[in-house]
Amino acid sequence: MEQTLTLVVKLNVEPEQATQLEETAQAFANACTWVNENVNHRLTNRNSIQAVCYNNVKEQFGLKANHIVRACARVASNRKTAKHKGRKVKGFKPTSFDCDGRTFSFREKDWTVSVSTLGKRLRLALRTSNYHKGKLTGRKPTSAQICKHKDGQWYCHVQITIDYPEPQKTDKVIGVDFGRREIARTSTNQGWDGKEIQRKRDKFSRVRSSLQKKARQGTRSSRRRCKEVLKRLSGREKRYQKWVNHNISQTIISEAKETNSAVAIEDLTGIRERTNQKPRNKTERRRSNSWAFYQLRTFLEYKGVKEGVKVIAIPPAYTSQTCHCCKHIGIRTNKSFKCSNQYCGWVGDADLNGALMIQKWGCSINQPGGSEILSCRISRATENANRARSGLAQFMNHIEV
Repeated sequence: MEQTLTLVVKLNVEPEQATQLEETAQAFANACTWVNENVNHRLTNRNSIQAVCYNNVKEQFGLKANHIVRACARVASNRKTAKHKGRKVKGFKPTSFDCDGRTFSFREKDWTVSVSTLGKRLRLALRTSNYHKGKLTGRKPTSAQICKHKDGQWYCHVQITIDYPEPQKTDKVIGVDFGRREIARTSTNQGWDGKEIQRKRDKFSRVRSSLQKKARQGTRSSRRRCKEVLKRLSGREKRYQKWVNHNISQTIISEAKETNSAVAIEDLTGIRERTNQKPRNKTERRRSNSWAFYQLRTFLEYKGVKEGVKVIAIPPAYTSQTCHCCKHIGIRTNKSFKCSNQYCGWVGDADLNGALMIQKWGCSINQPGGSEILSCRISRATENANRARSGLAQFMNHIEV
């Protein structure tokens, strides 16, 4: 199984080289904007877009042929994403440009890259760490992005493709229930509380609101200081959330690998749109929209490919309201769950019950003939008992006659 990784490596750029990179990024953005505005917005195939506008773009912006190809591909990709979300492509910022095998090359002996610009081809040195060197050693990447980050520095986003073995078939599954109160709960009863993350998010929100208020009402010097503090705090909350999700996903995938199990998770796509339609206060809306469930899912998926663990996404409907023992709809109240079936009556942690139900669903998908796992044994037993009683009654009536 192939997996594409993106390595973000800082570039050592001279002032003259930085000017050429900025000119190329500006021309690339202008070309993308022109293509998006002048080519039929219904076209989302890069080859179709390129066939319509290639000559015009080459005459107006002076880009290399392969840069024009990559510009058409970026417009096509952005249009597909916007169409999926029901939006329109707004524009393109001059902060990056795409490269392919002809406009980009990597040289391992001196850890440099060669990049084509509007003028001459540049040889740029990479500031590689041991991690980067371990990933790039012996490889010849053929695609990359040259990007200017918010710190004003230039970076190279190198894409490398790694072949991993196919996941082994197994009948064991670990169910994972996502949530805000508890970030994740596994069917093996491992849990990660979300109180600390919520506390940190609320703290960052209060600090940002306070600094923004002071910047609006204060003097020129106080506004400058507030902006400096806001810039220093920028991204700290995001990095903390990313660190937490990395730890959670690594623990789950490691356990699945040790037990030779697959991992079943909920497909929560579109949950923000559905929950935002409900009336809620500002704080609750902020907390819900900052829930990083999709990041945790992507971490689980790419770590699963790397370790040979299969990750299964199932529909989330009724997983937290169904009893994992008898498959009947129960009553969930905050963290507690009670089965409403009189023959079952299971009572316990609601998130654990959801994880066990996700595990059952994952087993039914992962195994041949697994639909029996989701059937209700109590219902079958009751039906068999009723049939037996009916047969006995008919037999007694026959004897009496």
